[in-house]
Parts: sequence; structure tokens; C-alpha cells
Amino acid sequence: MGAEPPPSRARVIAAAGGTALLAAGGLLVARAGLTLDLGIGRRVRPLGPIRIQIAAPPEIVFEVIAAPYLRRTPRALRAKLEVIERGTDLVLAAHHTPLAPGLTVTTVETVHFEPPHRISFRLVKGPVPHVLERYELQPSEGGTAFEYHGELGTDLWTLGAWWGDVVAPAWERTVATTLDGVRTEAERRATRQSG
Repeated sequence: MGAEPPPSRARVIAAAGGTALLAAGGLLVARAGLTLDLGIGRRVRPLGPIRIQIAAPPEIVFEVIAAPYLRRTPRALRAKLEVIERGTDLVLAAHHTPLAPGLTVTTVETVHFEPPHRISFRLVKGPVPHVLERYELQPSEGGTAFEYHGELGTDLWTLGAWWGDVVAPAWERTVATTLDGVRTEAERRATRQSG
């Protein structure tokens, strides 16, 4: 039994080109330069819940979250948040999230404000075709009981479920990091107001 002949040069070039095209497509999806919303084989998985206690009233927590969207975005946040269209209780905003050196993911979302207890996010463009999220703020002893939850959907059955398993943990880490900053600022404001 003889050895198989080596692949032809054309096959090697075609395989390398296909691999490069697949990698480029994956990078475009990851950066949200390309959103694949095919609507077939949709799998939806939960995001969160993330529950935290914040030592500030819901009105202050809500204000900390809403102000960069509904008012002028502070210079310190402009690299991460770009408000594309601003209304009184609804905005269209781009969020820029660095994931690795040279890799920033951009999502475009509508953000709906229902003061002082709910903020809802709906993905318009991003690395997956479907995300709904909600911040719930309820008064509690000593401040605010804050809860984040949502859902993330991907297409193409098992392949999409795999992509959802890649994206969801990074998405939740980004939310958790944001909430750490919200808690710090809300508690600082509450302390200053009571002092």
C-alpha cells in the first residue's frame, strides 16, 4: 500500500484561503462588524442573574446609570459609550468594549428608561443576533436591591450554541465590571448627600 500523494498546490492554497476567510469572518462577527441574523436554528440562553446590594437609594442608582445616556456623555466615558440618538426615555447607543489588545467589540443597542426602577436594553447590532437585558432596581433596607438578567440568542443550532457559550461569559463579565463602577459612584453620591 503506497503513501497518498501530497495535496496539489491549488488545494493547499484553496484550504489556506478558506481558513483565512473563515478567520476573517469570525473576527468581523466578534467585532460586530458583521451581524449574522439568519433566524434559523435559534438558541436562546439566559444572561445572569447578577444580584448586588447598593448602599444608595434607587433614584441615585438610576441617575448614575441613566445620566451618560440621557444627558451629555462625560469625556471619560466617550471611548466606551457613544449615544447615536437621544430621546427623553429612549436612546440608541453604541457600546465599545475592549476584549483583548487590538480587539474591541462594538454593540449597538436601544436603551429604554423607566425611572427609577427599570432600564431595558435591546441589541440592534452585535456579535450575536439577539440580546435582551434588564436592570431592575428595588428599594431595600440600606439602599437598592439591584438585579440584572437577560437572554442571548444565536442562530445555526449547535454552531450557534457554541458561539453563545463563547460570547455569554464575556458579556456577563462586562456587565459585572460596569455594575462595580455603578455601585462605587452611587454609594459615593449617597454618602455625599447624607453628609
